[in-house]
Amino acid sequence: MAETTDALVLDLVEWIAREPRSYAEVLEVWRTSCPRLTIWEDAVDRGYVVRRPSVEGIKVTVTEGGEQFLRAHGRFH
Repeated sequence: MAETTDALVLDLVEWIAREPRSYAEVLEVWRTSCPRLTIWEDAVDRGYVVRRPSVEGIKVTVTEGGEQFLRAHGRFH
């Protein structure tokens, strides 16, 4: 399960790295009803993404740690 979770966390971080996303969009797209798939929470807990206020509302962006995570897996653009 850890490999699946890590792959999904990588997908989430890569998706957010393409452009900052609204917090609502992230939760809508990445919400899961499975308590074992805590992708959003894992990405936040690991410090890969962060919520930041903007004029449009709360935006989710990739942190430096998230960029390093993407680079380590050959996915940073």
